[in-house]
Amino acid sequence: AVTDIVSTSGSFSQAELLRLAASVEKGSEHPLGEAILTEANQRELSLSDPQGFSAVVGSGVSAEVDGHRIAVGNLRMARESNYDLNGLEGEIQRLQTEAKTAMLVVVDEKVEGLIAVADTIKDGSRNAIESLHKMGLKVIMITGDNEQTAQAVARQVGVDEVIAEVLPGDKSAQVKQLQSQGTVVAMVGDGINDAPALAQADVGMAIGTGTDVAMA
Repeated sequence: AVTDIVSTSGSFSQAELLRLAASVEKGSEHPLGEAILTEANQRELSLSDPQGFSAVVGSGVSAEVDGHRIAVGNLRMARESNYDLNGLEGEIQRLQTEAKTAMLVVVDEKVEGLIAVADTIKDGSRNAIESLHKMGLKVIMITGDNEQTAQAVARQVGVDEVIAEVLPGDKSAQVKQLQSQGTVVAMVGDGINDAPALAQADVGMAIGTGTDVAMA
C-alpha cells in the first residue's frame, strides 16, 4: 500500500506525481506498481495510456505519458542513470528504516519526487515463523528490496537472516549457494522471478494465488 508521496518541486503536485507514476504502471505487473495504481484509482485520478513502455528487471519502468518521459524506479535505477536525487537522500533513509520502499518518480530526466510503498505484513506471519522455529528450521528472507527495508520487515516477523538487494535472476543462485553449504532448502515464492529458485530448491512451495509459472 502507498504510505507517502513527496514532491520536491512546485512543478508537480503530489496528486500529479501519483497520476503520472500510475499511468506508467498501467503496463506493469509488479506488486509495487499495482500498489501505486490502486492508490491512484482510489483517489479517482484520471490516468493516461503509457506509450513506449519498458521495464528494466530489478530497477524500474518507464514510458511516455502526456508528452513527458516518466520513469518510476528504485535507487538502483537512479544510480545506473546518474540521476541527482534532488535532496531526497534523508527522506529515503527515513522511509527505509520504517520498512517502506521508496520509488523515485523521474520526469524528463529529473527526479521530481518519490512514492513510498509499505509491505502489508499478514496476520499470522509472526506465529507461522515461530512455528517453523519450533520445528528446528532456520527462516531466511530473500528479496530485491534494499537492506534497511528488508531488515525492518524481518525484525517485525522474527526472520533469522535476510538476503537483500537480490536481482530477480539471482535468486536461484542464492538457493544453490545455501545448498552448497550442506543445507536442505525449502523455497516459498509466488512470482515469475521466483520460479527458477523454486525449481532449484530441494522443496519448492508455490503460493496458490501466485503466478501460473511459479505453480508450474
